[in-house]
Formats: sequence, structure tokens, C-alpha cells
Amino acid sequence: MRIVNEYMSKNLVIVESPAKAKTIEKYLGSDFHVLSSIGHIRSIAKKVRGGGEPIDVDNGFATTYEVDPEKKKVIAELKRAVKSVGSSNVWLATDEDREGEAIAWHLCEVLDLDPATTKRIVFHEITKPAILAAIGNPRTIDMKLVEAQQARQILDRIVGFELSPVVWRKVPGGKSAGRVQSPAVRLLVEREAEIRGFAGSSQYRVTALFHHDNQEFKAELDQRFDSEADTQKFLESLAGAEYAVSDITKKPGTRNPSAPFTTSTLQQEANAKLGYGSRATMSSAQKLYQDGKITYMRTDSTNLSGQAIAAATDYIKQLYGPEYSQVRKFKTKNASAQEAHEAIRPTDITRETASNNEYDQKLYDLIRRRTLASQMSPAKLEHTTVTITISTASQTFTAKGQAITFDGFLRVYGASKDELLPQLTANDKLNVTTVTARQTFAKPPARYTEGSLVKKLEDLGIGRPSTYATIIDTVQTRGYVEKGESEGEPRDIIVLERSGDDISRDVESEKTGSTRGKLVPTPAGELIAGFLGDHFEQIVDYDFTSDVEEHFDDIAEGSLARNTMLEEFYKPFHKLIEESGDIDRSQVGSNREIGTDPKSGKPIIARFGRFGPMLQLGSTDDEEKPQFAPMPRGARIDDVTLEQALEAFKLPRTLGETDDGKVIKAAIGRFGPFIQIGTKTKTNKPLYVSLKEDDPHDIGLERALELYAEKLKAEAEKHIADFGAVKVLNGRWGAYVTDGSKNAKVPKDIDPKSLTEADATKLLKEAPAKKRGGRAPAKRKKSK
Repeated sequence: MRIVNEYMSKNLVIVESPAKAKTIEKYLGSDFHVLSSIGHIRSIAKKVRGGGEPIDVDNGFATTYEVDPEKKKVIAELKRAVKSVGSSNVWLATDEDREGEAIAWHLCEVLDLDPATTKRIVFHEITKPAILAAIGNPRTIDMKLVEAQQARQILDRIVGFELSPVVWRKVPGGKSAGRVQSPAVRLLVEREAEIRGFAGSSQYRVTALFHHDNQEFKAELDQRFDSEADTQKFLESLAGAEYAVSDITKKPGTRNPSAPFTTSTLQQEANAKLGYGSRATMSSAQKLYQDGKITYMRTDSTNLSGQAIAAATDYIKQLYGPEYSQVRKFKTKNASAQEAHEAIRPTDITRETASNNEYDQKLYDLIRRRTLASQMSPAKLEHTTVTITISTASQTFTAKGQAITFDGFLRVYGASKDELLPQLTANDKLNVTTVTARQTFAKPPARYTEGSLVKKLEDLGIGRPSTYATIIDTVQTRGYVEKGESEGEPRDIIVLERSGDDISRDVESEKTGSTRGKLVPTPAGELIAGFLGDHFEQIVDYDFTSDVEEHFDDIAEGSLARNTMLEEFYKPFHKLIEESGDIDRSQVGSNREIGTDPKSGKPIIARFGRFGPMLQLGSTDDEEKPQFAPMPRGARIDDVTLEQALEAFKLPRTLGETDDGKVIKAAIGRFGPFIQIGTKTKTNKPLYVSLKEDDPHDIGLERALELYAEKLKAEAEKHIADFGAVKVLNGRWGAYVTDGSKNAKVPKDIDPKSLTEADATKLLKEAPAKKRGGRAPAKRKKSK
């Protein structure tokens, strides 16, 4: 942190991030010093010295806070700065949402400032006019917003601290449970159950390839067939058939642009169009905001300021012409819309490039084009439908075309193309090239992506802009949800085709059930969702969770007292906690005896263990200890077969040795199938290679050696330099320096291969410390 020159500054502005501090100080001039709290400075204490609970539920939920250990130096610096300028010249400029308001209050508590008189300024964009306007219109801390944030934080802590120990005791392999994360896991578990219970069916879809005036076009039959026999019969009926145009209809249509981005829609669209996860999207948006390139990124609002609309209108008229401009004011769907007052938009609509970082620039471009499109004319289309009769059958074919007569907002956002049909008139005779019948299968409900889960949570009223990314990140971190990688399983489909007088039959293969990029609940997630649904229904109830969010809004608006809301939640919840001792752990999660091992005569049981579903050979009551094996890939406790279980107990398999004599084994472990090269000793660690596609039951030595070679090559490429205690490595997000406990990213303008040991050590020293738990510091303050 920079040292404050006590004799030059008359005012002190405190913001949340160092990047923002530099930008704002540039606008305010020499009379202002801008320093950063670097995010939150205090959190609810883990323990209270001398006994008692950090949250005193019997004393109005009085809460003991502790200074985060890594923020002691920051606070000491801020205290010196406050002393230098005097408390009357301190301006708190934390973010304008509830979290920002709470940080401002915590700063008052720690820096001995009076919340009732300390100047508080807010702005939704970091531009000179916005900053100067904020300085000209200070207010004081809004305690209603602070109390709403406190209510959320207190509830989440109570649920975590009281419910998680129950989960540890009663749920095999249970980790923890959260107030908002648990309904999200339930959503994914219910969707997975729908997919498993989906009764698949197939039909035959018939299309024909016609040509007229040297132009080919497709048309689809108005009927689908349920069986191959019926489809074959129809194709045979086309012998000698003539095809003619019986009707042509043309209808004009329009497409309107979507509203500018809210936090939710930005995460959805960035996921769909750019493949960005929610956390990555918000991280990138945060940087763009701090650099003064976009407005505040946590917002429920679709509103644009009059100034922003005027700037967009002028730019559109100048660049594309007045016919492309149409002023729009979008009404925000969410009545609370409390997180900010404007949608996410560029601070300067004419700026095309906002970052040298390709990742951030793509997101900025998406935001900019969406903002422009929202103030542009609708696209005008012409839809054409052609009906084609068959002389030998009662069915008809339908061909559809589309022409864009005016592109409007599609000029900058969205994809649409002409699908042109030839010039046709009624009674035109058509020639057919082929008629193809393809077996199509009904699709089960789609698994959620990060984007579609955010939309569902928003629709249900669960979470708020500031929490969506955290919810999705937390359920994955806890191991209740994972991002799928499977391309799907192969499935045969029948294709019948008539060409001339010949009818052919082919069997093609397609992939079905792909999970790549989708959120899939793990067995642990399914178990925890079932447990909470059975014993703590309110925690996973969608309406209840939504009502709690609305109560937070009521507290922020001043229509509901914080403690009243907390008491209404806590009393019934705590009663369930007190009654949880009666829950029988042995009944949580299904145990199923699959059959008997033919060699030993011992039972084989499928059950849930500490690390998830597993197989057990033998009983715990036997003198001889039972054997254990991981659940086979794709199998579950309720459907694993005896044959699969017997195969699982054949692992690990010894495949052979490497050229230098290291033993290679194939097995299945806690994280899935793998091969192990080498034996674990006191001085040697084996190398493990995860098996993505190969089966450990039948993988051969040649394939294992191939994977081993690929792993060695990847490891060699990962290591750029090794200085002993400090290493320079290649990671997923680029080169970084590490000492094993702390990482530091290598700046893009530095060649990582040129780093010396001194350079690497310096980067580590300058990197911010990771937030860690631990013993509470001496100074604590209890607040009501």
C-alpha cells in the first residue's frame, strides 16, 4: 500500500479495490488521497474469547466481528490516514450495493468514525463526471441496507454452523450445507431424476430434397411415423408420385432486441455465447468496472440513464443512419431491483476497445453490442411457407423460407440469415432428388448449464446479483455438483432413403446424453439433497428461500425489522436441529445387497461410504475384514449389477512394466479410473494418470505406456524453471510462480523463461496473501 503524505492531502476517500483507487484519484486531484480496504475487512468471529457464541441469539442476535488477519496492516494504514486528514474529511466510496454499504459501516466501526455523520458517496460508473457528481452529493450510511446485509450474513452463518455438524454426523461423506446453495443442489438433483425417469421414444421424420429452376431446397412431411414398417410403406407409396405447389403464404415479421444486461442475463449470455462460467464472467466484469469501462456489474435493473440513451442514439444515427435508431426504455421485471439503478453498459459507447486482455475484451464487446442493440430498430423479416402436395399420398410437404428485409439491431447483435426459397408459383411442378426418413428420439429435459441455472434461480427468486456466481462456485467446491465432461454414449439410428426407384436402409451412430459443460449432481449431492428434503425441508424449499430473499428486501426498505425476521427463521429451524439427534444414520442413503461372491460365498453390498458410493465384499461382523471397491463408472447403488461388482473386485490389475522397470497398474480410485506407474515408498511417489475414455478392466500395456508418455511430456512443459523452493510453472491461466503455499501470476509483458530466482521471489512477495482461517485476533467488537 502507498504511504500517505500527511501534509499534502485535505481529504481521504476509501474504496474497495486498489485498481479503483488509482482511477478515482486521477479524477479528484491533489486535494484527495484515495486508499483501498481491499474488500471486506471484518467477518463474523469463529470463536469468542472467554466463551459465548459469536451470534448471541438471546440478545437480539448481537454479533461479534473480528478483523480479518491479513487486513491488520491495511487497517493500520487507514487509521494513520484518517488521523492525518481528520474524520470530517473522510469519504467512504465502497460499492453501491448492500455488501458495499456493509463494508462502509465496518470501516466506521474499525476506524472510529460516526456512521451518522461520515460522508458516504456512491456512483455506478467510474468516470470523472460521475465521481465529481458523487462528491457534490454525499449522504450518510444507510443502516437499513447494512441491516439487510447483516441479516443475510447472520442467517447463512447460523445455518452453516448449526446444520453442517448434523450433516457430518448423520450423512455418510457429508461435508456441509448452506441456506442458498442447498436449493440449487436440489434443482440439479431433481432434473437428473427427470432425465433418468424419462421414457424414451422414437419417430421417423421425413424430409425431401426438391429442386426448381436449378435451386435445391428442403421440405418436411406434415406427419411423423412411429414404426419403421409404416415409414417403409410410405416411401414405397411414392413410386411414380408427382409433386406440385398447392399454396404459398408470405407473412411479415419483426424481431425486437433484448434489454441491456443485468447481472443474471450477462452471466447467461456470456455462458451461452462465450462459454464463460459465472465466476469468470463476474471477475472479468469487475476488472472492466474498476478500469472505468463499464457501469456497476451487480444490478437487477434494465434501465439506462437518459444520458446513456442519448449517447447511444447519436452514435447509432451517425454510424448506421437514423432509420436504425429507436429509443427504448425497458421496465425492470424484478420489483425490488435494489442492487443498482442502471443496467450494465459501457461508460463510453463509442469506445470499441476496453482491454488488452482478450478474455475481458470479449465480454466488453458483448456488453457494448447488447447496449447498442437495445436502442436500435427492430429487424424486419418476411416468412414464406410453401405447401407441396403428393399425387400418390394424402400427406403434404412444407417448405419454409425467411428473408431479412431490414436488419435493424441484427446489424450489431444476434445472428440471423436468409433462408431463401426459389421463386415459386401455385401449381408449379417440382422434381424430387431424395426423400429421407430419419429416426429421431424424444429428448429428455436438458441438464442445467451455469447460465441456465442462474436463470432458473432468478425465476424462482433465489439469490441476488451479488450471490449467483458464489452459489454455483460453492456447490462445485463442496463436491455436490461437477461440470460434466462426457461426450455421451453412442446410439444407433435407422435412416431410410428413397432415391429414384430405390429404397436404402442404413444404420448410423450418434452420441446421446452428453454432459460436457453441463452441471451434474454427484452421488454426494443426491444424498445431501435427499437428507435435507427428508429432515430440513425448509432449507431446500424454493418458496421459503424466495420468501427469505424478499424479507431481506423488506429490511432494506425499512418495512421489516431485522431481528423480527431473524427470529421467525431461527426458532423453527433450531427446533429441527434439536430434534436431529433422533435421525438414524444407518437409514441415510440406501444400502443394497447385490448378491453373493461365488468364490468366497460372502455378500456383496452397494453402499455409501466416506468418499461416495462404493462396493463392499463381506460383512463388518465377519472375523476377516471386508474388501472394498469403488462403484463402477456410470453405475449407482440402486442399479449396479452383480456382474459389474465382481469385475470391480478384479482391480487393481498389473499391466506390466516401463522400460526402466516401474510397475504399471490399472485401478479405480476416489476420483475415478487411473493408471499408476511406480510403487509408493518413503523416497518415491508413483505417477498417476487419469483415464478419461479407457476402461481400467481392459486397458493394455501399450495404451498405458502411450498415456504415460503423454503425461511425462505435459509435466515437462508445465515446468518452466525450478529454483528449489520457488518454481515457475505453466498453468491453466498462464505462467505463474509458486513456493508451494502461495502463487503469483507472471505478468503478460514478462517472458517467464527470462525470470531469475530473485525475480520470481519478488513476484511472490508482491502478490496479495490468500485469505486463511485461523485463530481470531485480539481485537473484537460486538455490534447489535
